Amino acid sequence: MGTERESRIVTVPNVISLVRLACAPVFLWLLADDELIAAAALLAVLGASDWVDGWIARRFDQGSDLGKVLDPVADRILLLVAAVALLVQGSVPMVVGVLVLAREVAISVAVLALAAAGARRIDVQWVGKAGTLALMFAFPLYLWADAIHGAGHDVVLAAAWFMAVSGLVFSYYAALTYVPLARVALRAGRTVPDASAASGSVS
Repeated sequence: MGTERESRIVTVPNVISLVRLACAPVFLWLLADDELIAAAALLAVLGASDWVDGWIARRFDQGSDLGKVLDPVADRILLLVAAVALLVQGSVPMVVGVLVLAREVAISVAVLALAAAGARRIDVQWVGKAGTLALMFAFPLYLWADAIHGAGHDVVLAAAWFMAVSGLVFSYYAALTYVPLARVALRAGRTVPDASAASGSVS
């Protein structure tokens, strides 16, 4: 019964993850059209929806093996798209964008290397999800600050910096916590080979 549940493909959380990925081009289109407020709102919704699909998976027993991979992949793609686009557009400070990209590239390379080495999948840690959420709110706040003027600009910009620093701290801390987990996953994968388990999904 548990195996059937975990092997499901069509679940509400998985559909949400796919919709989130499909919205990435819409975000880029809004940004290119200089619709900063609309782009910021969409990005904030995409960030919040990450927690929505997780809540649905837990609350309604909608978890699946596919979801454990699809969810962090969607997070990583959206974060990379947002970071690159906003660096080019200019709303996000260079130091924030570079630190986000450096961490995401390093994690992506590590995931691929672990998968190639046959390591077991590493479940997503809450601190990594918290870091991603904070950054997915920091980016739209930077956009919002870029779109407004006056006293409100400084308040929104301060909130953006707070979320960005918090997100980076959580994200880099999460990356450090995955080092010992990766060693365990690598040993486990080599001890009990399992092709279906050899796909990293850290966030």
